[in-house]
Amino acid sequence: MISLFGDLDWEVVAEITLRSLKVSGSAAILASVIGIPVGVFLSLYNFTGREFLKSIFNTLLGIPTVVMGLFLYLLLAPKGPFGFLGLLYTEMGISLGQMLLVLPIVVSITATSIEQVGEEIYELALTLGASRAQAIVKVLNEALPGIILSSIAAFNRAVAELGIALMIGGNVFVYGGFANTRVLTTAIQMHVARGEIDIAIVLGLILLSLVFAISWTMNLVKKWL
Repeated sequence: MISLFGDLDWEVVAEITLRSLKVSGSAAILASVIGIPVGVFLSLYNFTGREFLKSIFNTLLGIPTVVMGLFLYLLLAPKGPFGFLGLLYTEMGISLGQMLLVLPIVVSITATSIEQVGEEIYELALTLGASRAQAIVKVLNEALPGIILSSIAAFNRAVAELGIALMIGGNVFVYGGFANTRVLTTAIQMHVARGEIDIAIVLGLILLSLVFAISWTMNLVKKWL
């Protein structure tokens, strides 16, 4: 184990770990910015097609990342309909792909959290003279732990997925390069393919530690709120 640690290039490990945080953190934030308002709308407003939309988001919860990665690759390839954006093999491309993957998680958990606590509180607030906006704020406050949970779940899903990071990012790495796209999951896959299981295990432990640290921190924030 001492020899393994000596063989590891910790500067490279730190770089891909920070890139994993940056790419997946951006995806989770983007998904939260878009998904939380959508979840609020789906849970508090009745309209034609509401249940159909909720069913679509619930169905997308289980979409395999490889299928999503393939679909996005075909769209972003140089000859694809969105190839002109130049997002293939870039960090931004991975972030946008992961954002699309985790968006249904944010929408579904947010909508469910609000539905569990929202209807009675919403109606009570309106009865007591609150405006519609004030009633919504009250509901959001009550459902805040569930909404935070949706963002945690989105980050955990994004940072642990492989299909999109590999197909859209391409696992590009050059020492000192500015266009590297290697993240922890693609690095683990590469080392497993090379038979370097011990290095893959170390990177896997770093990934698990990252997920645990983020979840633990956010749980503390939930209790504090």
